[in-house]
Amino acid sequence: MDNTLRRIDLNLLVTLQALLEEQNVTRAAERLHLAQPTVSVQLARLRHLFDDPLLLPGPRGMRATARADALREPLAEALAALQRAVAPVQAFDPAQATQTWRIMASDFGETTIVLPALADLRVRAPGTRLAVVSLAPAQMVAQSERGEIDLALHITSDAPPSLHHRPLFQERYVLAGRRDHPRLKRRPTLKQFCALDHVIVSPDGGGFHGGTDSQHHVATRAYMRQRAVGAALPVPAQRAAAHGPGGDDALAPGRAGPGLEGGCGAH
Repeated sequence: MDNTLRRIDLNLLVTLQALLEEQNVTRAAERLHLAQPTVSVQLARLRHLFDDPLLLPGPRGMRATARADALREPLAEALAALQRAVAPVQAFDPAQATQTWRIMASDFGETTIVLPALADLRVRAPGTRLAVVSLAPAQMVAQSERGEIDLALHITSDAPPSLHHRPLFQERYVLAGRRDHPRLKRRPTLKQFCALDHVIVSPDGGGFHGGTDSQHHVATRAYMRQRAVGAALPVPAQRAAAHGPGGDDALAPGRAGPGLEGGCGAH
């Protein structure tokens, strides 16, 4: 750090700003709630610090030197920035907020969390906007670090360890099949489950691999779902503009982006 900056008493800069604006020692002292002799002493120290008279006697008080005039704007900007830096942190007030929140979520997260929250968000934070982008776990950390998303809704087991996370709720997998299915009259074994005909919502729209495989390690336990005859469906395009000030709740298609499956079952 520059030695000159180390020698500066910040109180002297506050006094200098008052003197430049008032151009009168008495009025500057009143403004600073200091005695006039104290301000006179500080002016003398400022003259020594800047090696310039700064303020000279004039017909109506004092007049600034060219050096003092050059200090006005940068001094005001520096003191304003310092004031912001040391000001107490204001509590977040959702009613006054104007942020645009960006949430990464799958269609499941949109349906179970985002949509139910929109009505309350509109009431509590009417000036904010909410955008939803498709869930892309591989990009989650990078987009968070770049400030491109504020929040991601994802399963706990796949949450990146470098990000803070908090459980919202728990769910369990169920096997859904048609009524009176001959192979579902009692709980099937894993082998029997894998032999059923399956309908899978697949991340890549054709890989016949879904969330059940990842969560329950079906493929790694020497079993494969052998007859995935249902169509593997591509994930919808990226979502955007879920909530805006005074607007209707909506999930409108945005630019295309990667996504994740919503779930899977067997029939």
